[in-house]
Amino acid sequence: MRMALITTAAFATSACTFPQAYDPEPTSVYQWERRQEGIQRREAERVRLCGMMNKDSDRYKRDCNRPGDPN
Repeated sequence: MRMALITTAAFATSACTFPQAYDPEPTSVYQWERRQEGIQRREAERVRLCGMMNKDSDRYKRDCNRPGDPN
């Protein structure tokens, strides 16, 4: 009984320390700008890396093909 209580308490308190399952929407103009700049940086890096990959590889097909991209 005591072990079950300790285990339950540990799970209940550890849930507070885990990060959120999603990123909350930005609330200020500055936060939106930072979000958009981050998205643009990640996309530019993806395009740069895809430009260096062998276009016949499985990794290229998995990481570089996006819906709407020309084949």
